[in-house]
Amino acid sequence: MHVQVNSNHIPGSVELHEWVGTTVEGRLERFDDFLTRVEVHLSDENAQKAGADDKRCQIEARPKGHQAVSVTHKAESMQLAVDGAAEKMHHALEHLMGKLDTRVLSSGELNDPLLDEQPQAVKDAMLEEEFLEKQDELDK
Repeated sequence: MHVQVNSNHIPGSVELHEWVGTTVEGRLERFDDFLTRVEVHLSDENAQKAGADDKRCQIEARPKGHQAVSVTHKAESMQLAVDGAAEKMHHALEHLMGKLDTRVLSSGELNDPLLDEQPQAVKDAMLEEEFLEKQDELDK
């Protein structure tokens, strides 16, 4: 995974870019094989003036074979903004991965990783659900 850091209205020192890159890469390490590139955009929305929640961090992740996922977090300090955005991106990627793990194929079959490991257990669970649904209908 390649992390690119861009800063707008913030002095973009090498230390800042390394710190942001390391922080984001560490938080998204689990998705390393799934992501091609991560772009981090840092900005100070009030420029030189002080204000509440004026530091903004936007993270755009590019998953392989999927559209980019983008999150934004505003905070009173750059550290809080980066940490918050990294956490939001982690949750967004968890959600995307969860949707990809179990989904219905066009043939009507489930694409479930457990199906490959324990096909009988999955089949039994589906039959049990079907049985319980029918029992509920009969009881009504």
